[in-house]
Amino acid sequence: MKRRDFLTTSLAAAGAAGVSTLLSAPAAETGASAGREFYELRLYHLRRGPKQQLFDDFYREAAIPAMNRAGMAPIGVFNVATGPESPTMYVVIPHKSLESFATANDRVHADPEYRKAGAEFVNAPATDPSYVRVESSLMVAFDGMPKLEVPPWTAEKKPRLFELRTYESHSKKANKKKIEMFNVGEIAIFRRAGLLPVFFGETLIGPKLPNLTYMLAYESMAAHDANWGRFGADPEWHKLSSTPGYTDPEIVCNISNLFLRPTGYSQV
Repeated sequence: MKRRDFLTTSLAAAGAAGVSTLLSAPAAETGASAGREFYELRLYHLRRGPKQQLFDDFYREAAIPAMNRAGMAPIGVFNVATGPESPTMYVVIPHKSLESFATANDRVHADPEYRKAGAEFVNAPATDPSYVRVESSLMVAFDGMPKLEVPPWTAEKKPRLFELRTYESHSKKANKKKIEMFNVGEIAIFRRAGLLPVFFGETLIGPKLPNLTYMLAYESMAAHDANWGRFGADPEWHKLSSTPGYTDPEIVCNISNLFLRPTGYSQV
């Protein structure tokens, strides 16, 4: 079977029909030629109680090691610090290609070490499920930041705070314009202001479309406040954000954000 046909079939079987249109697009449009990553964002909605510990044990001992063996790394796992629907666990999974995303579950579930280490979570009965539900979205990285960047504090397991922000637009054209704005200048202004990006992604499949989602890292909430203050005062930001075509009323209709804390075993 040809690779393109295989991938299209796999995605359709997984319910990701929206991605199939990308498979006939030029490599530059799918991110392949620029080396842009793809990101799956998973939300595991849990119930308070022992299943929270079961989730942590499963991801620490089974899921992350198996994903790493399958070429997916680094894996970020986060608790909600400030936001809705707690307890919900947020998992960020980078992929080097659409094929990696399409075949990830099969490859991980075929791993005998994963099946052994994750047996309690994977084989939970319907009368006592491991989670309430799982939601998932797929993103492609921006040209201006083609790969996920791990914060410098992660290796030393220092305390850190993450902000996940989603910008909705009224049309795909407006969404693309906001992405362009980040690529041509806004990401650079973020970095100069001390706003440390982890990833920027255009959402291909998921809720609240069309939208883009990005993650920022901080040493503390005080650093968050100080860095956003510097960003808001930056003269280049004022110039860029007032440029016709890049103003908020033209291209952004809603912004939502929440704060996340990494688990002790998170690789981000």
